[in-house]
Amino acid sequence: MTNYDNIDFSPLNALTEGEVITHSPVTDITLRSGKKLALITLDNGRDHTRPNTLGPATLQELGQTLDTLSARAKAGEIDAVAITGKQYILAAGADLSDITRVGSRDNARLIAQLGHHVLGKLGTLGVPSFAFVNGLALGGGVEIALNSDYRTVDASAAAIALPEVFLGIIPGWGGAYLLPNLIGIENALEVVVSNPLKQNRMLKPKQAHEIGLVDEIFPAANFLEDSLRWADGVLTGKTKVKRPHEPGKIERMTKWPVAIKVARGMLESRIGTVPKSPYVALDLLEKARSGTKEEGFAREDEALADLVTGDQFAASMYAFDLVQKRAKRPVGAPDKALARKVAKVGVIGAGLMASQFALLFVRKLQVPVVITDLDQARVDKGLSYIHDEIGKLEQKGRLDADAANRLRALVTGTTDKSEFADADFVIEAVFEEVGVKQQVFGEIEKIISAEAILATNTSSLSVEEIGAKLEHPERLVGFHFFNPVAVMPLIEIVRTEATSEEALSTAFVVAKGLGKNAILTADAPGFVVNRLLAKVMGEAARAVYEGTPLLTVEKAFAPLGLPMTPFQLIDLVGWKVAAHVQDTMANAFPDRFFSSENFHELAELPDVVEKDKNGKVTGWTKAAEKILKGAVGSTPASEADILRRVQDGLAQEIKIMLDEKVVPEVQDIDLALILGAGWPFIDGGASVYLDRESASERVFGATFHTPPIRGIAS
Repeated sequence: MTNYDNIDFSPLNALTEGEVITHSPVTDITLRSGKKLALITLDNGRDHTRPNTLGPATLQELGQTLDTLSARAKAGEIDAVAITGKQYILAAGADLSDITRVGSRDNARLIAQLGHHVLGKLGTLGVPSFAFVNGLALGGGVEIALNSDYRTVDASAAAIALPEVFLGIIPGWGGAYLLPNLIGIENALEVVVSNPLKQNRMLKPKQAHEIGLVDEIFPAANFLEDSLRWADGVLTGKTKVKRPHEPGKIERMTKWPVAIKVARGMLESRIGTVPKSPYVALDLLEKARSGTKEEGFAREDEALADLVTGDQFAASMYAFDLVQKRAKRPVGAPDKALARKVAKVGVIGAGLMASQFALLFVRKLQVPVVITDLDQARVDKGLSYIHDEIGKLEQKGRLDADAANRLRALVTGTTDKSEFADADFVIEAVFEEVGVKQQVFGEIEKIISAEAILATNTSSLSVEEIGAKLEHPERLVGFHFFNPVAVMPLIEIVRTEATSEEALSTAFVVAKGLGKNAILTADAPGFVVNRLLAKVMGEAARAVYEGTPLLTVEKAFAPLGLPMTPFQLIDLVGWKVAAHVQDTMANAFPDRFFSSENFHELAELPDVVEKDKNGKVTGWTKAAEKILKGAVGSTPASEADILRRVQDGLAQEIKIMLDEKVVPEVQDIDLALILGAGWPFIDGGASVYLDRESASERVFGATFHTPPIRGIAS
């Protein structure tokens, strides 16, 4: 059994340079009963934009604080210890800013052991310990609470989560053992595995209370006072703490193994077997049903050491840095002072995509939005959709009645385009055909003011060609959303040779106002995301038409670790859309992209592939088999050959995009893939994976990153 008291943690001192230390000052509070509680308040001295984090120096100071309090408890000076955070924040977990400096597997294990050593003291003070979760609590912040005897939460806390699996690691300071033994295996699987894999979903305080992660929830206005009063009740025995979700013997024997088995099957079906951290977390949760806490902590030590030093975590940290920093400061964005004020938005089109735009613009910008289409019936259908969606938000409590009515009043629809005259930003969402887009922009340009900005949502057409017939092409900018509009966080902003700085700046400011991350791209076929997705889908289609069985093709792509297999992706975006994109790319680059007329025949079918209840592709429909018969060859490719072709094809395309200055740097391509296509963090977007698999060297004799981003040798 690990004795943390005997471990030499001094090798971690080298990692403390530059650490923003979260201090742990103590205040003694006399409760109403006369009992004395020592309150630790974690505080790094910064405002709420720099959350408390738990680096080695922070943990060592907290450990000393807890040792002092333990001695005071033994001497009878205090009756309880509580820990809380600075305003709005308990702690955002481990300090990952310099985790790449860890240096060795031994040091990675020491980080895990130090966390267990220090946070574990909260349960061995000799007096009851309380965690007052007053705000944001992520990772190690939640594990502070789990290691405490009792927990309260502020009803206004921003988020509570164990997001480690999202980053390629596991909850390694007690979370994987303590949580399932507190809230039961099914709830723990949701928090530790499912939520991180659902775009890093987090718990609201009410949810944390309902599943038993915290014992009590109090309003923000008097959170600390209420928590102290409640703690006093617990200490005096007047308040009984009920934990209905704590697993009993029956659950451990029956429900626990079944839940693990079901979860494993779901993971294999939905994400494949390439990502390591979800399966390591699953193993830890499975073993947590028996054995001691010390054994559970020791397992976490070894698991964390393995993952922190692995390639997937290194790639994840690169991706995490892109999303946290680069996404917030778009490279190439002009000075926002050049942006035109947007006080009214026009949307050309009233179909589903256009209606989603209108809803997003009115919700986020809170300005009048007008939609138009060919006839009043289409306009009315679009307005009905928007009003229904606002109603759903109201029913869910995300809007009150006044706010919902205000939004409805801001959205209007018309077939009279003269109502666009005072719009400042006009975006089209019409049929993906250059002539159609040219026509609608030609009509609207005669009506709108000279200062208004025009935006096209084209997914792959030339923005310059769309604007070729405009009197003022400098006002046109590409503004490419991803579907579903409300969920996907990326907008590709496309500039042409003619696009003005004012138009570009306005586009970036509007994107930020919509709550989206924007990247700047040149006007090239497919821009960034669709160009690379077309490579993936095209190589899958090429293999099928060579004669490779469908499921062999699907399996060949598994090592990429993508959230969907190629034909799941095609089925999601729509076979007609996929066929159109493939044609666009093959017409632009016939030597590098695959398309087939037979693909269009498939696209006319109501269903092309069969899928199971989890969405996994199981085969072609009979109608698809009939169309494919005679169109496929007799030289099937192996899984290895297909994978190598797609790896080399992606490496080649990314290198060409960089050489042609489609984006400023490879980081922008990776960021676009992560935000726009759900490309996994464990791949680092794509470039880190391609370097790791030697595709970059095979294609152009070098790597995208120098040195390549790899895990740490033990």
